[in-house]
Amino acid sequence: MGTRRSTADAAPAAPTPFSTLITTASHAAHTEVKNSTFMSDLLGGRLGVAAYRRYTEQLWFVYHALESASEALVVDPVTGPFIRPELARTAALERDLCHLGGPDWRAGLSALPATRAYADRVRWCAREWPGGYVAHHYTRYLGDLSGGQIVRGTAEKHWGFARKGDGVRFYVFEAIGNPAAFKREYRALLDALPVDDLEKQRVIEECRHAFALNMAVFRELGREFPLSA
Repeated sequence: MGTRRSTADAAPAAPTPFSTLITTASHAAHTEVKNSTFMSDLLGGRLGVAAYRRYTEQLWFVYHALESASEALVVDPVTGPFIRPELARTAALERDLCHLGGPDWRAGLSALPATRAYADRVRWCAREWPGGYVAHHYTRYLGDLSGGQIVRGTAEKHWGFARKGDGVRFYVFEAIGNPAAFKREYRALLDALPVDDLEKQRVIEECRHAFALNMAVFRELGREFPLSA
C-alpha cells in the first residue's frame, strides 16, 4: 500500500496575487462609485452635455495632479514602472475641453471642493508616498481604460460626438492597441510591487480612499446637476 501524505506535508497554498487582493478589497467602493446617482443619471442620458462638460473639467484637475509629477516619479523604483506615456490623459482632456468650451475653456475652469481635496491628496502622495501614488494611478487609469468606455459610448450617443473624436478623446487610448493585454501587464506590475506586506495593505487602504474621494466629487456634481422633478 502506498503511504498517505499527511496534511503537514502538503505544499503550502500559493499566495494570492496582490492585483487580486487590491481588486477584491476595493470592489465594494468601486461599485458604490459606479452606481452613484450622478453617474447613473449621466450614463442613463438623463443629464445634458453641461453636466458632462463639468465632469470632464473635474477630471482635468485630477489628471493634472497625477501627470505633472510623472517626470520626477519615473526614476522611483516603486512608481517608475507604472509611468507609461501611452496612459497620459491631460492633453486629451484639454482637447476635449476645448471642444466643449471653446478656445477660452480655461477661463471658466473651476474645481469643486471635493475635486480640490482629491487632487491635493494625489499631489501629496506624489511628493511623500510612492505607494499611495500607485494606489491613485491604479484606480484612475485602469478604471478609465475599462469602465470609461461606457462613458464614451454614452457621450457619443446622447450628445452627438464623433466616434472616438473631440469631446471623448480622454477615453480613447490610441497608443494601447490591446487593452486586455495592457491590463494584464499592469496587474503583473502590481504583483511585482517592491514593497512589504504591510505597505501593500496601506496601498489597498489608499485605493479605498481614492474611491471615496471620487465618490465625494460625484456627490457634489449630483447637487450641482439635480434632475428636474
